[in-house]
Amino acid sequence: MKTRLTLKPGQHGTKTLTKKYGDALVCVRFRYDPETNERIKTVELVVERSDWTPPRPRITHNTLVPLRIKATDMATRNKAKAAGGRWNPDKQLWLVPYGQIVGTPLEKYIDVDGFDNKQ
Repeated sequence: MKTRLTLKPGQHGTKTLTKKYGDALVCVRFRYDPETNERIKTVELVVERSDWTPPRPRITHNTLVPLRIKATDMATRNKAKAAGGRWNPDKQLWLVPYGQIVGTPLEKYIDVDGFDNKQ
């Protein structure tokens, strides 16, 4: 089954459901089942709201994070170096302060297996 359309409350195709569920309506999805040739309309509803305090980040901005970058990817290696990264030949990883790469394309190169157990 494949979801082909997701609508927010108030969009064309959700008006009657918005009237029915009000602020509890999060979205309406249209799913298609090729085996039965059916279109299925589903709704996502809020059933409970409560206070929540987000946990402290596990990685602070000054924590050194390991990046695994291929040796042939010079452009990415130069970006890691420009962000203050240092090459660790023992681990074969770049170590870069997290605050320098958070929200950048370098963030996807973080190697979770490369973290020290001490951190």
